[in-house]
Amino acid sequence: MLIEYADADYFNLSEKDAAIARARREKAVPTLEQVRHVLATMPSSTVLERRDRTLMAFAAITGARVMALATFRLGHVNLEAGHVEQDARTVATKFAKTFRTVFMPVCDGAIEIVAEWLAELRDVHLCGPDDPLFPATAMGVGESGGFQPQGLARHGWASSGPIREVFRRAFEGAGLPYYNPHSFRDMLVRHAMTLDLSPEEMKAWSQNLGHSDVLTTFTSYGTVLLHRQAELIRARSSGHDTTPIDDSVLLEALARRLRA
Repeated sequence: MLIEYADADYFNLSEKDAAIARARREKAVPTLEQVRHVLATMPSSTVLERRDRTLMAFAAITGARVMALATFRLGHVNLEAGHVEQDARTVATKFAKTFRTVFMPVCDGAIEIVAEWLAELRDVHLCGPDDPLFPATAMGVGESGGFQPQGLARHGWASSGPIREVFRRAFEGAGLPYYNPHSFRDMLVRHAMTLDLSPEEMKAWSQNLGHSDVLTTFTSYGTVLLHRQAELIRARSSGHDTTPIDDSVLLEALARRLRA
């Protein structure tokens, strides 16, 4: 049986359907105020609760991807210098990229939470540099005969599922809708866009998230919220002064893309 091109083309989407499928829709992204509220409401009486609260705080000040969070080791964190090394030899980074992330000053008290956790891992649980920053949950047989959590394991999480569940419980416990770990990266970029940063500062913020090109930061995470979009346009049309936008960073990045 001979198959013609038109026969195969029958299974392709129409241009209209393809455009609908590719359309970008507004992401669900938390505000910094919501994350601060979550941290303030998370319990910390048990070691697992303290681990979970530190996980949330660490994601807020680093914007690390979920599998990086799962594979960070204690030795990757330099608390005195205020950064974490995302070393692709041992950290599951995107495209196996190695870079340094400086703690972002966005959540009061977050660094203190991280410092307390590091001290507990070293002094109480006797963890070393090669031990996981966020150990998995150790399971054992309880008094009822069923399996139940029994503290920290000596290994990290093997998948992103447990981390997403930590985020889900934390937001639900604070009376807020669930936001996944990746949404924290969007949150940090949107915050940066409100700071009136210089081109050099915006480039530094971009590198901090592991982006080689600042245009990636803007195009992937820098979408202006719909309500903010309306505010900016209406303010301009009504003749109100708005802060001038320095778009030299975007133009430079675009020129590099075109030359490439």
